[in-house]
Parts: sequence; C-alpha cells; structure tokens
Amino acid sequence: MGKGFRIAPLAEADIAAVIELAGVIWRHHYPGIISMEQIEYMLAQRYTSALIRAQMQSGKAWWDEAVLDGRIIGFAQYEPCERSMKLDKLYVHQDYQRLGYGGRMLAHVEDEARRRGFGAVRLNVNKHNVKSIAAYRKNGYAVVETVVADIGRGFVMDDYVMEKRL
Repeated sequence: MGKGFRIAPLAEADIAAVIELAGVIWRHHYPGIISMEQIEYMLAQRYTSALIRAQMQSGKAWWDEAVLDGRIIGFAQYEPCERSMKLDKLYVHQDYQRLGYGGRMLAHVEDEARRRGFGAVRLNVNKHNVKSIAAYRKNGYAVVETVVADIGRGFVMDDYVMEKRL
C-alpha cells in the first residue's frame, strides 16, 4: 500500500474530480449488473456539483476522498440514518482495488460512525454485485434484509441491505 495514502474530507475544489472518477468507476464496474441506461441515469441523478456541495454544507452528510500520492483514487459518502450510519457510497478506482484501500476507507467510515455515537454501519448493495458483497462480508458485514426501490424512469435498485454492528 502506498505511503502517500490519506483519507480526508472532500475538498470543494475536488468535487469535479470525484464526479469524473464516479463516471469512470461506474462505467467500468456496473455493466452486467445494471444496464448502461441505468448507469447513466444514476450518475446524472447522484453526482452533480450542486448536490454534492449541498450535502457537504448540510452537516448531515459527509464526503471523504481517498488520495494516493496526490491523486484521488476513491471516495465515500455517509450520513446518519436512524440509529445507524448509512454508507451511501464507497468507490475505489479499479486500478487500486484489492490493495487494501477500500478496506481502509471502510474502517475510516466505521471509526467516524463510532465517534458520532452510532452502533452500526448499514449499506445497500446490488444483489448481483458479487465482488462488492464479498468485500463487505470479508469486512464483517452481513445481509439483514432485501429491498427493491423504484428510482424512476422504470429503473429499480434490487439490493441487499448489509450491516456491521460496531
């Protein structure tokens, strides 16, 4: 693992880079799991400068960037949800996967959840996203329920809800 690795709050100046990174990661990872049409729809829906900036300024959602040797290689977004911390996004560029960076980001979110008084971290993951499900299981997460959510334009999210008690 690179010595120049750090996780820090997302800088406003880096929002555009995170949006670009999300597009690269999603277009590489999700084909075969969801359609390209759904990928593009969800990127447009969830990754806009205005939305990210509003979440960052709200104090009710946190964005972090994972930086290696000055380059953003991943990001996470998490927020309170009832008695748990909801991990809404955690992505690492495919060139840096399976090197421990995702695990370090996950541990960082868990530490933040503990620090803020939450007893668990919960997340949703597509039922067909076998690589991510395996990574979460490896880090102590278990499936606690299944959900199907209509997200508009005829698209649905068919997910497992996974949780780790802290």
